[in-house]
Amino acid sequence: MNAVKGIPYGVARFEEVRNENFYYVDKTMYLPLLEDTGKYLFLIRPRRFGKSVFVSMMQAYYDIAQADKFDRLFDGLWIHEHSTPLKNSFQVIYFDFSQAGAGMERLEYTFNDYCAKQLDRFIERYRSYYDEDFFREVKSTTDAANKLRSINGKAQELGYPLYLIIDEYDNFTNVILSEGGKEVFRNLTHASGFYREYFKLFKAMFNRVFLIGVSPVTLDDLSSGYNIDWNISQDPRFNDMLGFSENDVRTMFRYFQDNGKLRAEADIEAMLEEMKPWYNNYCFAEECLDEDRIYNCDMVLYYLRNQVLYNRAPKEMVDKNIRTDYKKLKMLADIDRGNQRENRMSVIEEIAATGSVLMNLKTSFPAEYVTDDNNFRSLLYYYGLLTMHKTVGRRIEMVIPNNCVKEQYWSFMRDYFERSVPMDITALQNEMDLMTYEGNWQPLIRRIAEAYKENSSIRDSIRGEHNLQGFFKAYLALNSLYLVEPEIELNYGYSDFLMLPDKARYADIAHSYIMELKYVNPTATDAEVEAKSREADEQLKKYSADKVVQRLCTDTCLHLLKVVFRGAEMAVCEESVSK
Repeated sequence: MNAVKGIPYGVARFEEVRNENFYYVDKTMYLPLLEDTGKYLFLIRPRRFGKSVFVSMMQAYYDIAQADKFDRLFDGLWIHEHSTPLKNSFQVIYFDFSQAGAGMERLEYTFNDYCAKQLDRFIERYRSYYDEDFFREVKSTTDAANKLRSINGKAQELGYPLYLIIDEYDNFTNVILSEGGKEVFRNLTHASGFYREYFKLFKAMFNRVFLIGVSPVTLDDLSSGYNIDWNISQDPRFNDMLGFSENDVRTMFRYFQDNGKLRAEADIEAMLEEMKPWYNNYCFAEECLDEDRIYNCDMVLYYLRNQVLYNRAPKEMVDKNIRTDYKKLKMLADIDRGNQRENRMSVIEEIAATGSVLMNLKTSFPAEYVTDDNNFRSLLYYYGLLTMHKTVGRRIEMVIPNNCVKEQYWSFMRDYFERSVPMDITALQNEMDLMTYEGNWQPLIRRIAEAYKENSSIRDSIRGEHNLQGFFKAYLALNSLYLVEPEIELNYGYSDFLMLPDKARYADIAHSYIMELKYVNPTATDAEVEAKSREADEQLKKYSADKVVQRLCTDTCLHLLKVVFRGAEMAVCEESVSK
């Protein structure tokens, strides 16, 4: 009897998945489609979407040196019964540029050293195909570019086709832009920059090329000679080639339930409903907007692992490894702040406050123009911090994909605000407990309001309805006992904040909230403030009658809160009696 498969959480190599009996979501049916699409392709997807497993699967499939392993590695997978003529027919050069150097110091040396070692592994792997003199020549050469030229020349002479696969081809974009800035990046990728020189070699040498990464910046900088047709990132045929479909997730969970790893009484459909707001909602092609959305692989495996080990969902729905991606948002924000106009919110602040943004998605752009509005917004999409929601004329409305990504935005916002005025987070969390269990919500709202006022006195740009919403959102999101849903549609309107009790994990929550947050100019009259207050009463009355609210807030005391600001001053802070 075969052993039950393991959960491949944190496993990034296809051979390890297959050799050590981990569960594999089959993506091999895309190989013939890739072959038919073109010889030179590149794909952009966010981190933690299974890119490394996919390209290492490609390596195992096309590598002539692994022909004798084909049955063992691919038995039971789609491609095993539908193999193509290109199966195991290439000598494969495989680079993972995330391993090619860290930090700005000695960048060229570490990059050359990594590439040289990989090419030494290449010639060792295919030693039987070359004579001993050539083997020693390659091994004795210290410059990686010269090694590559020698290998290419000899392979062409002998008629050996070469396949180049690069994982994280754009890794230097992140390192150089965040640590060295745009000028250093330009020096390395323009004119005689060493990184550009490598890509010039790549373009001319290989029978097939597949590049994968997280942003379109590097390739555009490196060479205009890379044809735009290479880019399959928004091709609807490959929309769900990476990531998990809902059917993938359901099938995987049923496998572990059928094999006794998930308890027999576990409700898999309920698990999917619990995961969906946190891990789902990605779309990578306009033509697929009406199709099922895609799950983040790593987060699904994190959740499944917790269910298998502890028979429950994780207490923290966001994996700590995902939280490290917050640094990525900070790096992007630092780029953006260098391009801020006076009295204008940064792009990230605007998105965090409103939850969406309209854009013309750019397929590529040079690093020196990354701070241009459309380029920067596009970069947020490629990093997985936005996703496609709907088309609006010629533009696309992008939204924050899910709660995991929302937490990154809100963490960024809190850090950003606290540069001006620090908040006592311990006191804030104590007041959140009062709000949750005792219904005493005033201390929390007043503390956030006072912090907003203090921030406004330092940063004039913070004033305004969107900024006010963003400020409250950033701090209310700290209350992990609730699912904080801003701008949710209720009874044909949009509530500012619906704080849903997370009953699945915290059954003893006693209170729930809908809050309307209103803003009037600092010069507004008392009558204008009162009009906003009455407007909030009417909206709260309508929202509280919504069937979704009635269902989700069952067994709690529902509070309808109206908060009106006149400029930076809170003018109204009351519980509405319009129920």
